[in-house]
Amino acid sequence: MTLEEMEKYIVRYADLKPCKTAFIDAHTPGSSQKDNFTIIGSGVSESLDQHVHINQTPGFNIGAAGQPPKCFNSLHYHNTAEVFFVLKGCWRFFWGLNGNAGEVILNEGDIFNIPTHVFRGFENVGREYGMIMSILGGDDSGGGVVWAPQVLDAATVHGLILSETGLLYDTKKGQKMPVGEKPMTKLSEKEILGIPEVPVHYIVRDYVARYWDLMALSKNEPCLVIGEKGLLKDKPGFEIEFISSKSLGQELYSINHFEVLMPMKGDWNLIWESGEAVLKPGDTCLLKPNFEHSLIAVNSSESSLYRITNTDDLAGPTWKG
Repeated sequence: MTLEEMEKYIVRYADLKPCKTAFIDAHTPGSSQKDNFTIIGSGVSESLDQHVHINQTPGFNIGAAGQPPKCFNSLHYHNTAEVFFVLKGCWRFFWGLNGNAGEVILNEGDIFNIPTHVFRGFENVGREYGMIMSILGGDDSGGGVVWAPQVLDAATVHGLILSETGLLYDTKKGQKMPVGEKPMTKLSEKEILGIPEVPVHYIVRDYVARYWDLMALSKNEPCLVIGEKGLLKDKPGFEIEFISSKSLGQELYSINHFEVLMPMKGDWNLIWESGEAVLKPGDTCLLKPNFEHSLIAVNSSESSLYRITNTDDLAGPTWKG
């Protein structure tokens, strides 16, 4: 593979193309300044304007959200895994039907495996534009987003309607749903009663991992963060490892699954038989199964990255062990 061919599978942070109308809350005050990025796979965007960088999916989707200070993402849940790690800034994640069941603050490098079927939202509480990277379970991400009823109501007031097929229509632009198509049905009271309000200690204990703990745990080998035997035990159809500068040797290796590399800090040399490329923080690289390569940190004792590989497990609800 030449460098030119490899670059087709590397999405550079500087080349990311945002969509500002990706979701139903795109006109709602407090949420209207969001940028949504779909990096690998089409993700869960509800907008036909969303740019997809790499269409091929390895059993999961990779995306990102960029937001200025005080901008928040409205309450919703997914039927498959939604994992975030903070690339830039300081973020508050909150959950529950009204967003008041609990919250946790995540800083750069921290990772959060949010349980399925739990309403969640997130807000940039830093002082500058922030960025969080996401991994969504399944090739089709479990069929999209399930919004809290009040989010759908607020969106309608501001001119946006979500159809039952998951497509967004902006009445401010004169858009109308096609004849025969209906608005997305809100959750019933019975369905809402079945959605858990998860205690804070349970979330922080079982679903959050901190960057500096991962740096310590990866000193001599990769740290399995999410997996059946991971620090955060789950089987979402993929595994996530944390790798720091001394986790790997310099020899070539290959695995029989897809491999996605997402640098967190420092530059990394990706080397293969016929070439090499430098991966920087915010870049995303997709490698096919059985691709022989090595991965070497460049001049930084604090270099780190997340490595995601698909597994044979089906994407679905959070695994209880």
